[in-house]
Amino acid sequence: MNQELRDNYGYLLEDELLNEIEKHALLKNYEAGDEIIRQGQYIKSIPLLIRGTIKVSRKDGEGDEIMLYYIEEGETCAISMNCCLGNSKSQILARAETSAQLLMISVEHMDEWMVKFKSWREFVLSSFQTRLNEAIHTIDSLVFLNMDERLIHYLRDKTKIVHDTTIHITHQEIAKDFHTSRVVISRLLKKMEVEGDVKLHRNSIEVINL
Repeated sequence: MNQELRDNYGYLLEDELLNEIEKHALLKNYEAGDEIIRQGQYIKSIPLLIRGTIKVSRKDGEGDEIMLYYIEEGETCAISMNCCLGNSKSQILARAETSAQLLMISVEHMDEWMVKFKSWREFVLSSFQTRLNEAIHTIDSLVFLNMDERLIHYLRDKTKIVHDTTIHITHQEIAKDFHTSRVVISRLLKKMEVEGDVKLHRNSIEVINL
């Protein structure tokens, strides 16, 4: 048994199902920045994340992106599930935020396990609910929070993902996630530095008081 599979999903899924996953799933490894799901492609399998973090975003017609949510260990991508079941093209772009290890499950097994295993049905439904809540949170942030409030939430989430108060990221990369300009992000970060909330370094941000 893959120990990381058991560590991340053992409390959710019964042993028989875990054995089925280990038998049929394809193990794939990605480095930080690698594209996992391309927007517009047909998806024939869904990922179970057993190591690392994945960033899910959406790209517009001009090639600009806006971040939607993160997938962490012990989770899956409900949008991928929906595309698999509906044989439709992906509406999202998924990249490895850190080095990541995935178990890819084909749509045929996903359908079979929905009937065979109650824990799998509950996991799938819970995943849909989680992503719906995160989508609502993203919409709320865009509509109700100003840019500096969104930036605070963003930096907090980043520190949780990397398990470090120092985030290795450029102002341009943040601007891309926010669908805004680097100048706007740099101005907000400088204001936060003056207020003692962060300390800015070359290509990294140290979170002090957020």
